[in-house]
Amino acid sequence: MENFNVLATGLLFPEGPVALADGSIALVEIQRETVSRVAPDGTVSVIANVVGGPNGLAVGPDGAYYICNNGGFLFQTIAGFNRTRAGLHPHYTSGRIERLDPVSGELKTLYDRCGDFPLCGPNDLVFDHDGGFYFTDFGKNRTRDRDHAGLYYARADGSMIVEVAYPLVTANGVGLSPDDSVVYVSETETGRLWAFDLEAPGRARKHPHPSPHGGRLVCGLPGYQRFDSMAVDAYGNICVATLVTGCITVITPEGKVLRQAMFPDPMVTNICFGGADLKTAYITLSGTGQLVSMEWPEPGLRLPYS
Repeated sequence: MENFNVLATGLLFPEGPVALADGSIALVEIQRETVSRVAPDGTVSVIANVVGGPNGLAVGPDGAYYICNNGGFLFQTIAGFNRTRAGLHPHYTSGRIERLDPVSGELKTLYDRCGDFPLCGPNDLVFDHDGGFYFTDFGKNRTRDRDHAGLYYARADGSMIVEVAYPLVTANGVGLSPDDSVVYVSETETGRLWAFDLEAPGRARKHPHPSPHGGRLVCGLPGYQRFDSMAVDAYGNICVATLVTGCITVITPEGKVLRQAMFPDPMVTNICFGGADLKTAYITLSGTGQLVSMEWPEPGLRLPYS
């Protein structure tokens, strides 16, 4: 088990941590339906109320917050840990990408579809150095069926959205290699990490059959281990939150598992890096509603607009 510091408790399924310049952490609370801030002293305050299911969070080139809104989850407690369950939120209409102005508080929808196809449950997003962002659509799990998932690319000004890869299975985390040449996607239910080699922003060079969507398989974990969200370190290693096992799995771009950093919560959902040297990892333990931090052996990759 890792040595870590508890920064905040009582969070309602935290996700999407973002390290801010003032030392605080912005994150979403999916069940509380908020974008929240955890101050360095652990004080939690609400930045904005976001109806539905704010799931992923990133800072864009204009300094605004960009939100993956899954439209709403249902929750349950199992063995003392909070977790999601299959079924549609009573107020679910669709998934969407939203932009939150941190000064005015204005919240607006940028995208709720790609072409003729509605977004089902956007989950996680990452900006590239070109000013656009990749995001996953997890789909929705109902009691007897689930949607296909997908990977998309969009411009921050709301002017363009394209499908990068489809179909995936419960696409969750998304991250970029240090040179923006590869976008990584983790699938929850398969426990697989996929890579999509990019020819240009938003356009992947598709690998042939037997790839189901043009990606190449980087790694799959043995046993019942489920992937959640991710961050990439400065060396290009992919640090994937891993459910059930309750850890962060560190995987090289070649697919070698370097280590698993263990935590006392089976719902380890996300990680980001902060601090002056980017060697402080901030990790969301959603089953117990905690944000924790620890020193990380490698520095994180500096995000374009952090």
